[in-house]
Amino acid sequence: MKLLLLSNSTNPGQPYLHWPLDYIDRFLGSIRNAVFIPYAAVSFSYDDYETMVNKALVERGITVTSIHHSNNPALTIKNAEAILVGGGNTFHLMHMMEELDIKEAIRSKVKAGAPYIGWSAGSNATCPTIRTTNDMPIIEPKSFEALNLVPFQINPHYTENTIPGHGGESRLQRLTEYSAINDIPVVCLPEACAIRIDDNGTRLLSAEPVKIIYKGGVVKSLHNGIVDL
Repeated sequence: MKLLLLSNSTNPGQPYLHWPLDYIDRFLGSIRNAVFIPYAAVSFSYDDYETMVNKALVERGITVTSIHHSNNPALTIKNAEAILVGGGNTFHLMHMMEELDIKEAIRSKVKAGAPYIGWSAGSNATCPTIRTTNDMPIIEPKSFEALNLVPFQINPHYTENTIPGHGGESRLQRLTEYSAINDIPVVCLPEACAIRIDDNGTRLLSAEPVKIIYKGGVVKSLHNGIVDL
């Protein structure tokens, strides 16, 4: 399989998808056309989302066509050269994948070798479940089961920053709660970091150590390069 899983799309003060543009370009290789899954968008239209992604990728000659235009989404995925899944609300993304019955089509296509790029919710979608998303459950999918393309969970936008005087739990505390009752490790992916999976293995693309939380709250830090997850 070939997956490029990004924590986020945009760094403060930068254009949309600017920071991972080189990663995306190299990862796709000669592929210049991809199917885009826009269903994590909630507060803006799928047309606008498609336009925004195309504007970001045009300088590399990459074009996406959003699947919301298709009369046969499963067939569109079957014929795709690559699949891009945008960020937004993970619960809405999974709900729409279920409504359109395309989860298995995406899973099969990626397992057959089609490159998959996701950011934020699009990265969460590749995990066994969506239980480690940061998003509010604004809609109820049939289950928390995701595409199950990777053997670990992801927490995108990971930060250990807390608000002074605020009594809520930190992100690390919340993820430790998950790990107290689940066996699947959680990759805590900070901003401007990514995971690339291909025939050469699983590689962290990160300028800083990335925490992995294992069963029972055991935390390890892994560095940029090939890792065993």
